Amino acid sequence: MVKSSDENSFVAKYLQDDDLSQECKELIPTLPSEKAWILTHTYQYQGFWIATKKFQGVLSCQKHFQALDSDIILVTAPKSGTTWLKALTFALLNRNKYPIIHNNHPLLISNPHSLVPFLEIDLYSDKDYVPNLNSLSHPRLFSTHIPCALLPKSVKESTCKVVYLCRDPKDMFVSLYFEEAFESFCRGVSSYGPFWEHVLGYWKENLERPEKVMFIKFEEMKMKPSFYLKKIAEFLGCPFFNEEESKGMIDDILNLCSFENLSNLEVNKTVRVATGVENKAFFRRGQVGDWKNLLTAEMIKQLNTITENKLGKHGLSF
Repeated sequence: MVKSSDENSFVAKYLQDDDLSQECKELIPTLPSEKAWILTHTYQYQGFWIATKKFQGVLSCQKHFQALDSDIILVTAPKSGTTWLKALTFALLNRNKYPIIHNNHPLLISNPHSLVPFLEIDLYSDKDYVPNLNSLSHPRLFSTHIPCALLPKSVKESTCKVVYLCRDPKDMFVSLYFEEAFESFCRGVSSYGPFWEHVLGYWKENLERPEKVMFIKFEEMKMKPSFYLKKIAEFLGCPFFNEEESKGMIDDILNLCSFENLSNLEVNKTVRVATGVENKAFFRRGQVGDWKNLLTAEMIKQLNTITENKLGKHGLSF
């Protein structure tokens, strides 16, 4: 791929960034790149497109993160229900430490992204700083958008649990909607994309190692939230007791973590996360099927065809 003069200028300026490691500076010029739709630039690394600001974090995470067998890692492609999954899992794991009925529950005063940090965005984004995670209580709970093939070696070799939540690509796309971006998305040029390969990597791992990787569809979890919250609890080794169920704990967690509740909290309207992004940006609509209102018939047909061609033969559909 031939880079334009503007792109060459951007890359040269980017490589002068003191926040980049020498390894990162040497690697980036060798990679295919594009000027992306919602990103300034994105680079194709080991088959996947990684945004400029995420690249250092992915490399550092691959190099330094040491997974423990007791770790829990939540994985999504961007705009696939990440915030909801973080909130539900945090509330689930901490239901004894932080009873849902308390007015000072962390989810009422902090954004889910502050409570469940991204490996590559929050913890390993600084080239000169490797976080000491030894003081975190167990099980340690993290999240990531990193594709399965790019996960740190320790994650693949440990028995840590991975919960993967995917979403119909039509809804995922409109959550980031820019009309001029459609063809790029279809070609696979999107953050942590191609989308279909991102999904397929975790789908195959789920089939081969169901005890390690749980695969959930956002649409199905929206239809049967109680059922899937119980399934997640069982998968993570902390099932609900009969007494908890009879007291309505499952519904309490679902209500606490609902889109309607979280999006209306003051902390999620006015505060920003550490990266500078406003918390309200994580709450768009949280609906299934919003693509019907935004995509043309031609766009829908094209995305459906690509999805069927890429995923259908592996027994996966939306």
